[in-house]
Amino acid sequence: MNKEETATVIAFMEAIGHRFLEPELIYNALCHSSYAHEQNQRGRKDVFSNERLEFLGDAAIDLLIAEYLYTNFSDASEGVMAKVKAAVASEEALAQIARDINLGQYLFLGHGEEITGGRDRDSILADTLEAVAAALYIDGGMQSLKKCLLAHFAKYAKQVLEGKIVFDYKTFLQEITQERFKQLPEYVLVDEQGPSHMKKFTVELRLNRKVIATGEGFSIKEAEKNAAKKAIEKLEGEGNQ
Repeated sequence: MNKEETATVIAFMEAIGHRFLEPELIYNALCHSSYAHEQNQRGRKDVFSNERLEFLGDAAIDLLIAEYLYTNFSDASEGVMAKVKAAVASEEALAQIARDINLGQYLFLGHGEEITGGRDRDSILADTLEAVAAALYIDGGMQSLKKCLLAHFAKYAKQVLEGKIVFDYKTFLQEITQERFKQLPEYVLVDEQGPSHMKKFTVELRLNRKVIATGEGFSIKEAEKNAAKKAIEKLEGEGNQ
């Protein structure tokens, strides 16, 4: 790590309240693939992306949430716990938790991701939070992961159980449309613009061939999610009239 990178890593460790025995581990967790690629092109062979850590972090977060639900909600059925876990481990929820701990300001991003808003993009924030979870798990075991992140996951798990918040917009919309219209929503890609490294997609969400909402994003998945969110707001608004 250079001086600037070291300062960022130290600041992040202070922010989450965990002093890593191996600072290189959390540095790796904060390195997006775009940053690692740029640094490798400049001759730095000791910079790696956080993608392998994401893989482990995904499993660690699933265990963290599952154990919390099993321990604290003895009346919840397996089906309910599975639904809540899926919601709290969704990209939307992980991205929100990342925002809660201001993770975006500590990311190491390539120039292209930096100028296109990568620090606040759900997919990047969620993936990085998974990598951070893995780094905590490797460095200090489940206890460190719980100490730094459990309270955030617990807060949203309770809100999901109480029906106060929705994270997985596509799944929630599907439940609404099946119940109300006996149909599944259809997502249709209608436009894509921009160069390959910063392409923007537009998706229409249709019910019975009628456009209900339109969403945009830097990936088709993000565009679909945004369309689903708008459709939920529209349908719930109509239901309250």
